[in-house]
Amino acid sequence: MKILVLNCGSSSIKYQFFSLVDNSLIAKGIVEKIGMKGSFLKHEKQDGQKVIFEGEIMDHKIGIEYILGVLSSAKHGCISRLEEISAVGHRVVHGGELFTESKLVDEDVINALEKYTELAPLHNPPNLKGIYALRALLPSIPQVAVFDTAFHTTMPVYSYMYAIPYALYKKYGIRRYGFHGTSHRFVSMRACEILGRSCQGLKVITCHLGNGTSVCAIKDGHSVDTSMGFTPVEGLIMGTRSGDIDMGAVSYIMDKEKIGTKSASVLFNKHSGLLGISGLSSDMREIREGADKGDERCQLALKMFDYRVKKYIGSYAAAMGGLDVLIFTGGIGENSDTTRSGICEGLEFLGIDLDESINQGLRGKEAVISKKDARVKVMVVPTNEELMIAIDTQKIIEHLKN
Repeated sequence: MKILVLNCGSSSIKYQFFSLVDNSLIAKGIVEKIGMKGSFLKHEKQDGQKVIFEGEIMDHKIGIEYILGVLSSAKHGCISRLEEISAVGHRVVHGGELFTESKLVDEDVINALEKYTELAPLHNPPNLKGIYALRALLPSIPQVAVFDTAFHTTMPVYSYMYAIPYALYKKYGIRRYGFHGTSHRFVSMRACEILGRSCQGLKVITCHLGNGTSVCAIKDGHSVDTSMGFTPVEGLIMGTRSGDIDMGAVSYIMDKEKIGTKSASVLFNKHSGLLGISGLSSDMREIREGADKGDERCQLALKMFDYRVKKYIGSYAAAMGGLDVLIFTGGIGENSDTTRSGICEGLEFLGIDLDESINQGLRGKEAVISKKDARVKVMVVPTNEELMIAIDTQKIIEHLKN
């Protein structure tokens, strides 16, 4: 079975094409600058062959036409006809309270997703555009929606509720939803495979650290708490997002700066986080370089980042009554040994004890980086959300056949 996975953003479409016979990646690429000048498609085959196509890609439908065209082209493609695509899996950011697992796309699913655009106005609309485009271009091929929020629907009510008037939850659905669920699910499952352990009985904390960052507490294979909330702005310090902040400070800033809700949203989503503290960049690599050169604000940004993750690890270990496995993933988590060291420093009382001879220099590879006799297994597990989406899609399509 061959599965095409799409991740549609406002002006881009990331894609990966899998063979689920052996979970191998056949091709991948991205369409960028949709609706803008200089739009293009960058395509890479399994053998590393790369090609770039430039053109007027005015909308997502045209972008997906480009993708289907290059996948089936005689020179650069990897299939002889489009019918070789068994199904298409879509990353959908927000599934609200309704979608607790991945779903075959039908009219009911589409109608529900249209209602959830209010909860994820930046993400769900382009996700839907991808679904609409595939329905028009390949109407006979089944589509599956895989939700970032679904993994977190196992959180207990006392974990996901906010202490606001209950009527606001009932009226507007204001609660913790959590995001990065597909990543947290994949790396926690993969870690259990590596360790040869069942997820049952394990208390796991997964740290997805990238430009967007979140931590998840996973007990017996189920999410019981996570740092992102009603929106992805809550929780850890991120590239440009503030993370946790006193609401009193928010209203104070709005009053003093004479700004409304839209400007405040831009401030805390786009101009805060590592960028806001360092004044230099939202990229951890550039901030690390600045810190090494003595830039005090860059040094502060790094300390704040590590400290916030450390606090969440401690609180989630307390919430679960212990910790067995700590996992680092995402662009920073997989590649920054200094970040991993900074976060784990001082957590020896929890049973966390890094083996720096393994940790130092480790980038993007699966590894256990704790000492052999450490009570808590600390691991680096590269995430693969696209493969998780493909696997979910395959399961649903095979169930349909049966």
